[in-house]
Amino acid sequence: MTHRGEQAEQIAAEYLQRQGLAIVERNYRCRYGEIDLILRDGDTLVFAEVRLRSSGSFGGAAVSIDAAKQARLIRAAEHYLATQPRLPPCRFDAVLLSSLNDIEWIKNAFAT
Repeated sequence: MTHRGEQAEQIAAEYLQRQGLAIVERNYRCRYGEIDLILRDGDTLVFAEVRLRSSGSFGGAAVSIDAAKQARLIRAAEHYLATQPRLPPCRFDAVLLSSLNDIEWIKNAFAT
């Protein structure tokens, strides 16, 4: 991961913590892919994808989470959930940064 990518993930983690979420894990990796942040929002387990796009070209940060990326995130989340003693309510969020100071948080960015 690039330095800017790491910085974006740190900014996103701090932002979500200020919104009341608690970090469970960072950069969860398995054979299906990586989940940037896993957090708790009350009883809900949140799988968050962090995207930094300094340019709006090609649709910006949101468009970069295409169907293939969503499928990888879902498979990685299923892998993570298989290690849990019980299945909590879950959702997939996106934290989009168009700069390191401009954050957009999309809850339920896509459904499974």
